[in-house]
Amino acid sequence: MLEPYLDRIESALGLDLKQAPYQRLGGLTNRNYRLDTRQGSFVLRIAGEGTAEYINRAHEEVNARIASQAGVNVEILYFDSQDGTLLSRFLPESETMSPEAFSDPGALQRAGRVLRRLHDCQASFANRFELFEQIDCYLKVLSDKNAQLPPGYAEVQAQAERVRNALGRCQLPSRPCHCDPLVENFLDDGESMRLIDFEYSGNNDPMWDLGDLAVEGGFSSQQQEHLLQGYFSGPVPPFERARMVIYQAMCDLLWTLWGVVQHVNGNPADDFWIYSLGRLERCRRLMQSANFAEQLELLEAQSVLNPN
Repeated sequence: MLEPYLDRIESALGLDLKQAPYQRLGGLTNRNYRLDTRQGSFVLRIAGEGTAEYINRAHEEVNARIASQAGVNVEILYFDSQDGTLLSRFLPESETMSPEAFSDPGALQRAGRVLRRLHDCQASFANRFELFEQIDCYLKVLSDKNAQLPPGYAEVQAQAERVRNALGRCQLPSRPCHCDPLVENFLDDGESMRLIDFEYSGNNDPMWDLGDLAVEGGFSSQQQEHLLQGYFSGPVPPFERARMVIYQAMCDLLWTLWGVVQHVNGNPADDFWIYSLGRLERCRRLMQSANFAEQLELLEAQSVLNPN
């Protein structure tokens, strides 16, 4: 099963991989394996079927290597941008994070610091992550497949257009961003964190990463403050906080559509229809909260003061 991929990598790197014992690791769209060899332990990623419809592997390779050079990502030894096959270094001393592990304030601050390190990279990524372009891309993929959208999607999308208009009138920063900071994409050794899996990465508003992580981890308001403390090392500017809150709802909207694409593609890793329904419902609740309304008004006021 793995032999064709390992043949290629062995030829390129001179590693002895085919005789190595391996074990399957987690992952929703890709197949990931830990390989233990005499030359060290590695992680082999085999890209999932259908991912080429919405992931640019050439962009991912450039971005992932920049993040590695910045000490944010793990070391990459092999990357085939034609099909997304990837071999990286396994870090046995690091823990894969979980929502429960993020109950530690120190871990939250380390996450904030690694995100800040990524966002402060001197090199730009190969592409820009455009939230609404990505939403439109997923909608086109689903339209081309004559796919059904979850009930109530149109209502949430209408509210999202207000966000689109407000963000479109603001002067937003554009920095190297992960754009898909699932808690499981953070590796912690107790002193610092690494961030892996740059499939959806691109130059983006840094507050997207903080808002997305807060949603993925189910962070309380106190946990979010610890994350922000690690990121800013000081007072949080109101405009940055507003965008972080807004993006918490918008990432749920984006990943709702992503989940429907997985469902239509027959991805067996999860029940992605139920996943999409859950994310859409959380998006609706966030949009209906007083905090979202307050921060959206602040964002709209800022867009009036500083239109593009």
